[in-house]
Amino acid sequence: MARHERMIAKGAVRLELDHYLEVLVRKPGAFPGSTALEQARSAGKFTPVHDAWWTQAMKIHGERDGTRALIEVLLLGRHMAHEHVVAGLAAALRAGALTADAVALEARKAAQAETETAPDVRTLGQPPATVTSLHEWRLAHLPPDTRPLPSVPASEA
Repeated sequence: MARHERMIAKGAVRLELDHYLEVLVRKPGAFPGSTALEQARSAGKFTPVHDAWWTQAMKIHGERDGTRALIEVLLLGRHMAHEHVVAGLAAALRAGALTADAVALEARKAAQAETETAPDVRTLGQPPATVTSLHEWRLAHLPPDTRPLPSVPASEA
């Protein structure tokens, strides 16, 4: 069952920015003045970090392409937690990486850092771990081949 925010004023409407993103990718000029954007800002879903990243992206890529890149970043929110996307935006902004792919990478790093435990500290004098390729590992773990060797009949030799 869907739950919606209760509106106090008669005829009031609460727009969800996420519902309009596919249309706004095709028409990025409608995004800056949209009611959905203003409501997302007032609800705290569109943060100052979003604005800062967007401003820099528009300087680098131009208004249309910078806005499209921001909308692609907002689409990440469908698959990632809001906090991770904001952390990805902040990290990408610090690095000067103003593409949606960079934000996605940084957001995944933030999500992974949150779920990973601290690595064990290596004792002094212990050699570093060796890395084995997957191909080598598979070859080392093959079961023994018990089939007889092929034979070639004398008539074919």
